[in-house]
Amino acid sequence: MLGACSTPEVLEPIDGTVPAGTDLSGNWVMREVSPADRRRISEAINKTDGIDDSEYFRRQRSAQNRSRGRSGSFKGGMVYVFLETGTALKVTQTPDGLFISFDRSVVEEYRFGENRKINVGEIVAQRVTGWGGSQLVVETLGENGMKLTEHFLLTDNGNTLQRRITFRSKKLEEETIVQEFDRSD
Repeated sequence: MLGACSTPEVLEPIDGTVPAGTDLSGNWVMREVSPADRRRISEAINKTDGIDDSEYFRRQRSAQNRSRGRSGSFKGGMVYVFLETGTALKVTQTPDGLFISFDRSVVEEYRFGENRKINVGEIVAQRVTGWGGSQLVVETLGENGMKLTEHFLLTDNGNTLQRRITFRSKKLEEETIVQEFDRSD
């Protein structure tokens, strides 16, 4: 009964003011590339998405077989569909936002101070982007309570871009992946 009265989580806006002297622009190459990296991300998603994969695929097959074409809703979070990854990044920072090209194929745009709804197909989430000190923080919260948080930070006198990706389930279980990229320009 108490669960029915709870208020859904809403992300608070993050300061959109770029700290003086902070510029993440550049070409970056992942320091350590291994097949284990993709597996670690998949494992983190599986631990936090709240979806029993077998149930998901069973629902998909059932939906395809129904004559009315209705599909069931997802039990867990699907916010990970908003995660882009790559081993080579091209980062362009403007006064208003950051653009990241992942392996020259997908460009993700983050507007400083944004607080908006985003969607991929039927999957909708709230996104906030801003600065926590010298770190760019991007939080994406799915309708079912799964949260994806990304921190981008320069280290090693600006020669390393660190990306910390945290997946959080609606039960507040967390898994974090850290990626490091060396400047290549």
